[in-house]
Amino acid sequence: MSRLATDLETRHVLVCCGTGGVGKTTTSAVLALSAARLGRRAIVVTIDPAKRLADTLGLEALGNVAHEIPRERWDADGTAAAGGQMFALMLDTPATFEELVRRYSSNDEQTERILDNRFYRNIAGALSGTQEYMAMEKLHELHEEGGYDLIVVDTPPTRHALDFLDAPARLTRLLDNRIFRVLMAPTRTGLRIAGAALQAFFRTVAKVVGAEVIDDVVAFFRAFEGMEQGFRERAATMTELLAAPTTGFVLVTSPRSDAVREAEYFAERLAESDLEVAALVVNRVHPDFSEGRDAGALAARAAELASRAATAPPATHDAIARMAARYANLAEYAALTRREREQLDDAGTRIGAVTVAYVPSLTHDVVDFTALDTVASHVLSAGDTEALG
Repeated sequence: MSRLATDLETRHVLVCCGTGGVGKTTTSAVLALSAARLGRRAIVVTIDPAKRLADTLGLEALGNVAHEIPRERWDADGTAAAGGQMFALMLDTPATFEELVRRYSSNDEQTERILDNRFYRNIAGALSGTQEYMAMEKLHELHEEGGYDLIVVDTPPTRHALDFLDAPARLTRLLDNRIFRVLMAPTRTGLRIAGAALQAFFRTVAKVVGAEVIDDVVAFFRAFEGMEQGFRERAATMTELLAAPTTGFVLVTSPRSDAVREAEYFAERLAESDLEVAALVVNRVHPDFSEGRDAGALAARAAELASRAATAPPATHDAIARMAARYANLAEYAALTRREREQLDDAGTRIGAVTVAYVPSLTHDVVDFTALDTVASHVLSAGDTEALG
């Protein structure tokens, strides 16, 4: 059994990270599905607004509330361990923001002051960093209240996933920022006693966006009075959860050089924060059909056959030409697989992943549980030092 298979039985949170289009969503669904089959209560969460997760699970849509996948869909043959459950949801940033406000406001009046604020309505789903922070809030909610054995998080493409990881620290920095403290002052006196530079800043911004907008912003932040400590404590809780030994990060990539570089970059950032890479999953690896033959030798054979075809009698011309074309295609394919293997050589070591799983390029899209089973067979059977084959 691979280390990743063991992680499915022991981890509480697995965060899947990678650049766009490398199969991160599919890998996330596979991990949650496999954990459910082991008898665990597992949920897969995507913060990617695309509909890929719902499509993969064969669902019409996903929302901000956990949706249980009927057992008969993911355990059709009845071989899964008893007690397993599988859930899925897609983050709805504005809805999560509103739930957060309603949950932690001191009273209905404070709730309505925030929700009715024009600045709030404009930024609830659009402000940079809001989606990432709300994703952390959703993870916090599932961790604290959901009763899940395993939470699998499907993050946005790599660089945005770093925003997801930085969200708790960014919130703490905001709460400690001088401008924020002034905005939270109980009266406009706060603006009058602020330094000249800060007053000049507000005047400059007001000329660009209008004094009314500044008033909305000030009113928005002041509406959160009394909630700051709760935000600070929750940010600290999420920082601890990400660094906990029960949390692991699964880097997902493809053989493309840019995708591998992204995975290496992400691994470096994780290492800087002392966060663990549980596994590296390489999707869409081309199988090697060359049987050890060099691409150059295959190309030479193709050229030889093409030359023979040019002078061959009509009876044999077409057959030799077809053989030449096949050798030419095989030579190109052999060159491609060689480049992939060179790109992946020691990738697990460079990234610091104990387990490296290689998933071959499939002839069909992963849009149902049968296809997920195929991917799972490769992901979970990988040995800790599996070689490319």
